Amino acid sequence: MCIRDSFLYFCGLQTDVMKIAIVHYRFFEGDGPERYLFNIKEILEREGHVTAVFSVANSRNLPSPYSRYFISSVGDDVYFDGSRMTPWRIVKSFARMYWSPEARRKFSDFLDDFKPDVVYALQYHNKISPSFIGAARKRCIPVVHRISDFQYMCPSALFFSHGRVCEDCLKGRSWSCVRQRCVHGSTAQSLVKLGAKKFHDKIGVTRMVDAFVVPSGFTLKKLEEYGIAPSKLNHIPTFFNPRERVEEGDVTYGDYFVYVGRISEQKGLRTLVEAFADTDMKLKIIGTSADSLADELNRSLDGRSHRIEFLGYKPFGEIAPYLRGCRATIVPSEWYDNFPNSVLESFGYGKAVIASRIGSLTEMVGDGATGLTFTPGDSADLRRAARRLLDDEPLARRLGQAALKRSREEYSPETHYERLIDLLGRVTSPTDS
Repeated sequence: MCIRDSFLYFCGLQTDVMKIAIVHYRFFEGDGPERYLFNIKEILEREGHVTAVFSVANSRNLPSPYSRYFISSVGDDVYFDGSRMTPWRIVKSFARMYWSPEARRKFSDFLDDFKPDVVYALQYHNKISPSFIGAARKRCIPVVHRISDFQYMCPSALFFSHGRVCEDCLKGRSWSCVRQRCVHGSTAQSLVKLGAKKFHDKIGVTRMVDAFVVPSGFTLKKLEEYGIAPSKLNHIPTFFNPRERVEEGDVTYGDYFVYVGRISEQKGLRTLVEAFADTDMKLKIIGTSADSLADELNRSLDGRSHRIEFLGYKPFGEIAPYLRGCRATIVPSEWYDNFPNSVLESFGYGKAVIASRIGSLTEMVGDGATGLTFTPGDSADLRRAARRLLDDEPLARRLGQAALKRSREEYSPETHYERLIDLLGRVTSPTDS
């Protein structure tokens, strides 16, 4: 903590109300990270704190009085994969991966205007760069980073390569990333991303961050293995923010299953589709694909009997009715999914989850307690689990109600807020100087 804040604290001029700057590369509704952004912003403000978001310019962004400080966009697409790359965009993308002077300059102006007590960073890799951290440190403003993926440890951020889990970079075999073309199947892009990771390691980005919020105990252990000081790592699970009070009588256990999330290889969509193909079981897939996988999956069903529907992207308000009416949801991930919101949302609507036994999913879904589990990548095992719940509605109901109970006891907004605000208070207190 800097001298100014210590002086305010000891003079009794520092209050419990905080001004919190939130850094995230999108300011519009997208995937799980954006739902967390808007949920935590709402809760912090409801508790009397003042927040402001620093982000990237995008036509989808919500209005903001601080949008003049947002850095220019590399491309207006939701996913980087979809941006048509020009020479100038390539230069900007390179800076955003390594160190962006624009981000540091504009974030400095943003800080001087908003004057926050603390910076709470969500996702910034590739779109903003870690240069904003230096601007905060220069002004003696602590930075807390919430971990959503494995970007510090893995150039692709996934620990997943060519259809399997891969920890080569964590184990010191980082050139495997280039040899295996882990980033978008490209040697050049893999080399650039590996270079960015090594540059950030060299300048000590993680040492510049005051504390980390880690949703999953599994991910926390990986970060310890990577070398982040355990004293900086704080296990604070994500939460479900209910827009309505869900009681047992408010939901039904229909004859269909739901998948909510991005349509990508590491999410296990091939396994999911194969498990439901050539059966009479109904599956509704809600989400979009950044590549051609959705089209490929549809083509794989040509000429086969199935009851699988691809419903595309839907905002959460339109997803909720499917959660309220399904038999259960499915999370078939084949990578170390980092405490996905889709599990919490299913629990919040009193629905069991059929999940693969991998990564943080083993912390979230207890087999026979709040759902059923299956071997990652095993479509026959997944099919058996789905059939079991379809044939046994009382079991689906019992597991779903246990999931709802766990949601309220362990993953409530109140619990998350108390843990987070305690951490933010500690990093801004003189004792942590």
